[in-house]
Amino acid sequence: MAMALNLKPTISMSLTPFLTSPPFSLKTQNSSLFFNRIPSTIQTHKTSFPLRTCTNSQFCSTRRLFLPSVSGIWDAITGGNNPREAVAAIRGGMVLFRQGDVAGSVAEFDKAIELDPRQKAYLWQRGLSLYYLDRFEEGAEQFRIDVAQNPNDTEESIWCFLCEAQLYGVKEARERFLEVGQDPRPVMREAYNMFKDGGDPEKLADAFKNGRDSDYFYASLYAGLYYEAQKKLDEAKVHILAAYQSSYGQRSDDYMASLAKVHCVCRNWRSD
Repeated sequence: MAMALNLKPTISMSLTPFLTSPPFSLKTQNSSLFFNRIPSTIQTHKTSFPLRTCTNSQFCSTRRLFLPSVSGIWDAITGGNNPREAVAAIRGGMVLFRQGDVAGSVAEFDKAIELDPRQKAYLWQRGLSLYYLDRFEEGAEQFRIDVAQNPNDTEESIWCFLCEAQLYGVKEARERFLEVGQDPRPVMREAYNMFKDGGDPEKLADAFKNGRDSDYFYASLYAGLYYEAQKKLDEAKVHILAAYQSSYGQRSDDYMASLAKVHCVCRNWRSD
């Protein structure tokens, strides 16, 4: 999730070894509605290690298109500590999350940390999974560790707030808010300001409804998440379903598009 001012190489990786068994899914009658398409090739804008300074907002606009690194590069950076096995575990955890097995994804992310403890500082994927398991304290800790490594990550700051709003309420979560550098994406700058200072999620969603598909997706997703932090679940449902059902939510390989699906399944939300 590390984004602003971070250079993310684009790497295509086959997931065939991870898709030879039947897909995992959340145990819900609606699972098939959401998890009917798992891409076989996914581009990476998010890696498990920090590479600094991205100034191209177009390039950075969709940063979470599957994962990690080429093992040779990772070896050079870490110098060992089972990095190949750790990266494989992270990749497997991300596949499981996309398929709806949130608990299984955390088990794989924890395995990666056991194999190579340095991975924990960059495992934003683990924080997202912990949120959906209602392990909010651990999720907030994960995002705080990540922001300490990358103080320009808007979304990790927001997700820390989302975890802490569940623990302490919106007022205290805002007092604990992690301030980060400016995101190059206008939609995420607006979302960040809304979570940090308060605001109207309807205005956020409306401001980007006629813009790029990715902007509409992110505006809808974070409008819904803001409502969820305030315990306004009916409003949250409208916007997060809109994010999931958008063209970007349906067609993109962005990890956050999968998150919108996971969110709807975990809340048992579907169109009326």
